[in-house]
Amino acid sequence: MRNQEKKSLLRRLPQVDELLRAEVGSELQKEYPRRIVVEAIQRTLEDTRERVLASNSSFQPEEILGTPYLSERIREQARSLNRRSLCPLINATGVILHTNLGRALLAEEAREDLSEIATRYCNLEFDLDQGVRGNRYSHVEELLCRLTGAESAVVVNNNAGAVLLTLNTLASGKEVIVSRGELVEIGGSFRIPEVMRGSGALLLEVGTTNKTHLKDYQQAISEKTGLLLKVHRSNFQMLGFTSEVSLTELVELGREKGIPVMEDLGSGCLIELSSYGLPGEPTVPEIVKSGVEVVSFSGDKLLGGPQAGIILGRKESLDRIKANPIHRALRIDKLTLSALESTLRLYLDKETALNKIPTLRLLTTPLNVIHQRAKRLLRRLKKKFSSLLEIELVDTLSQVGGGAFPSANLPSKALVLKPRDLSVEELDRRLRGSDVPVIGRLSEDRLLLDLRTVQDNELKSIEKTLESIFLMEDSRG
Repeated sequence: MRNQEKKSLLRRLPQVDELLRAEVGSELQKEYPRRIVVEAIQRTLEDTRERVLASNSSFQPEEILGTPYLSERIREQARSLNRRSLCPLINATGVILHTNLGRALLAEEAREDLSEIATRYCNLEFDLDQGVRGNRYSHVEELLCRLTGAESAVVVNNNAGAVLLTLNTLASGKEVIVSRGELVEIGGSFRIPEVMRGSGALLLEVGTTNKTHLKDYQQAISEKTGLLLKVHRSNFQMLGFTSEVSLTELVELGREKGIPVMEDLGSGCLIELSSYGLPGEPTVPEIVKSGVEVVSFSGDKLLGGPQAGIILGRKESLDRIKANPIHRALRIDKLTLSALESTLRLYLDKETALNKIPTLRLLTTPLNVIHQRAKRLLRRLKKKFSSLLEIELVDTLSQVGGGAFPSANLPSKALVLKPRDLSVEELDRRLRGSDVPVIGRLSEDRLLLDLRTVQDNELKSIEKTLESIFLMEDSRG
């Protein structure tokens, strides 16, 4: 297309005000704020100009300048601009504690309590018995101590904050001895040495990457030592020619030398899950029972609650941690407290916790239950989309995620989707861009929907989403 033709086409584009007064603009202003509609029109016009200028072949002007084309593009833009940035979606990846997808789902009881606390005044820092100012952590401290056997507890915004606060309180300006094999990197590229530097503590590495012995700690201890730190390798596994010092040995050494011992557990679980086919992991009560001075772990991983960093341990050290001014900068709000309290209350009965806390339920769901769910979805999709999609039910493996049980692969069932007239990548893109995004797993030119992490009430949504995608494709064709 010659430049003269392009300029002629561009002159035919309507103005923003014209489109605002037109049927599409009038209709959209009833549904969306005016500024959203204006921006949708502006973006559509700009996109259309770019398409005309980039074109190297001739086409019918009505193809992109006609009212139907412009109106549909404006509606798409308005929907996109008005969509919430943070939105619910369907996790079909098979990763239960998917950090990018919000990690743990809250139990129904926690969601109900959260809604009530969010919309009403509450006794966040008010003692109802005495009628005076209270302590916000009293709502969960007693529960945490009862469930774990700890003398005292405090909660901050996440586990990295918990580690930073504890190190700053107990070892600022002093050496903290850590095995080289435990200098882990956690989510978002944050590393234990960096958190330690931020706390003001001085890192002293001992041992080698694969082997650390008790004598390595013994030889490193001096008058400069403030803390012995053990970091649980919850997000990776070391195999082969390896050796590490147990927490019990470290606690005994700490008592002998008068040095406190801390364990960064990372992803702490209150219930033993090995009977459900998961690898053996130390539970929080077992860690506390070892006599460790302080232990920290996340609230939104295996615990199945909201994002939080939980610090448990001996009262003397916890009192110092609570009094640290940094504590206020890391404190949690009423919403986190509400969700955490509700989650912890479910742990007062083991069977209740296993049935009602989504993380535990997803971890322990029997394969036959997942298989039945997969077959229901398979029947739904084959009935509507067999001419558009190749659909197959296959065995697969799910993951725990969230830096927990790194060696655990949970048997699961997945549907493999392969479009007949679209690329798998395009189907994945459209699923991600739908009103209720569906996030699957791309593998070898196939899109897998792992049914371990798909809930029963989401099957219909997947069907509707695919329906909208292929209806949209038909309308474009």
